[in-house]
Amino acid sequence: MSTTATATAERAGTDRYKWVALSNTTLGMLMATIDGSIVIISLPAIFRGIGLDPLAPGNIGYLLWMIMGYLLVSAVLVVALGRLGDMFGRVRMYNTGFLIFAIASVALSVDPFRAGAGALWLIGWRIVQAFGGAMLTANSAAILTDAFPARQRGMALGINQITALAGQFLGLLLGGVLAVWDWRAVFWVSVPVGIVGTIWSYRSLRETGERHRTSVDWAGNITFAAGTALILASMTYGIQPYGGHPTGWTSPKVLGGIGLGVALLVAFVVIESRVAHPMFRLALFKVRAFAAGNLAALLVAIARGGMQFMLIIWLQGIWLPLHGYKFEDTPLWAGIFMLPLTFGFLVAGPISGYLSDRFGARLFSTLGLLLVAAGFLGLLLIPIDFPYPVFAALLVVSGLGQGMFSAPNTSAIMSSVPAGQRGVASGMRATFQNAGTSLSIGVFFSLMVAGLARALPGTLTSGLSAQGVPHDVAASVASLPPVSTLFAAFLGSNPVEHLLGHDVLAALPPGNVATLTGHEFFPNLIAQPFHDGLVVVFGAATLMTLLAAVASASRGRHVRQQ
Repeated sequence: MSTTATATAERAGTDRYKWVALSNTTLGMLMATIDGSIVIISLPAIFRGIGLDPLAPGNIGYLLWMIMGYLLVSAVLVVALGRLGDMFGRVRMYNTGFLIFAIASVALSVDPFRAGAGALWLIGWRIVQAFGGAMLTANSAAILTDAFPARQRGMALGINQITALAGQFLGLLLGGVLAVWDWRAVFWVSVPVGIVGTIWSYRSLRETGERHRTSVDWAGNITFAAGTALILASMTYGIQPYGGHPTGWTSPKVLGGIGLGVALLVAFVVIESRVAHPMFRLALFKVRAFAAGNLAALLVAIARGGMQFMLIIWLQGIWLPLHGYKFEDTPLWAGIFMLPLTFGFLVAGPISGYLSDRFGARLFSTLGLLLVAAGFLGLLLIPIDFPYPVFAALLVVSGLGQGMFSAPNTSAIMSSVPAGQRGVASGMRATFQNAGTSLSIGVFFSLMVAGLARALPGTLTSGLSAQGVPHDVAASVASLPPVSTLFAAFLGSNPVEHLLGHDVLAALPPGNVATLTGHEFFPNLIAQPFHDGLVVVFGAATLMTLLAAVASASRGRHVRQQ
């Protein structure tokens, strides 16, 4: 074969391979992010299936770790796993992640226990699943950056990352649909995808990037993982009441955990500046495109996570019941009514990624964040019982903005670092994104609880008393932590039935019971206090998004690495 023919054949093989890499890594990212959120909507069915009341005293920890375990592990481990990909092969780490994810999916779907033991089985295997998902997340962007030339990188990363973001919201819809059929189906859905994806990745992906084998920075890995885990876990426990306060921010354990976590991260910085082969080269933060892109990604992830949880509670606890939906049906319909947000992602992401390859990331990412801020302001201004077309239009605007931001921003981050550092850079980018989602739970639930704590007790007392509930019982219910009311709505339970209990309701006249447990009583009761909380939450999210836009605009003009 002639030299020209050989070169042509090699180019054709390279062209085919990059599309195979894009297809497989996009499947892996979609699966990992769907499983990160699919449990949120299906929690009521899961807990019913294992015979456990998550809102009973002493069980709230099961609920929090069912939500947080996956997110926490994903945030903590991706940097270390990305660094190991740089050292031992990104494809090898990615393939192993697919295998671990598939095994954990099978184990989750065959939970043999009930009650607390059943919950611990699910939490434990969710953590294992998250470990596999973190291996996928940490290395997928690096694999694509290696496979695609700079002129197509934004498009490829755009498809990959927007599919991942869309997976977070598709997981909500899938969780609602599958949980109606069988709670185990929430975990079954990952099994065939995991098996097929594992076989496909082992057969088709190959190492094309640079590898730099060095000693493992154990001190850096341990201090970073422990410090990040302590901060995120402590902030999550900050939403639980403590010492008569509606939140736990005065708890010594919460404050001590955050303080120790910060100290460990300070130690991590010191260690990384002194070891010969650090887990993460802090000098990368001197690259403006890398530092500004990651700061913007962190702020947007916090704001987006807060929006996701607040919209779910808004729909499930107020809007859907007011429009005649049963509380137990609201998890499914909440996912359906949030689809315009996913539509916006899917439309804007690949297009903005393609255009950013030609015109740069700064314009598209910054304009996208301004659209997201406008969406938050719109959500802040509409009434609690909103007309759905207006709500859907605001979700589309927000989705378009997040799509415009995410793809160019990811491409700019990944293209700003040397080829040998792409795995750890991908891990750090994922850490900021995943940590932002975890932080949003502590930050926005605390803001909402603080807002509710001012108005909800008086509103509950007067509303329940007006329906014949004894004043002392009404006052006792009103004094319960607002987080219990939020979680009751979040889990698709009838909040009044949960708060009052069967014995109290049985002693009331049937007409009062029908009113108290009907579709409109609780939503109308909580509407104004909830709106007061939403003003605080979406105001903070707007401010974070605008700060992210400033960071994005400051990224400067960057010459792409090849």
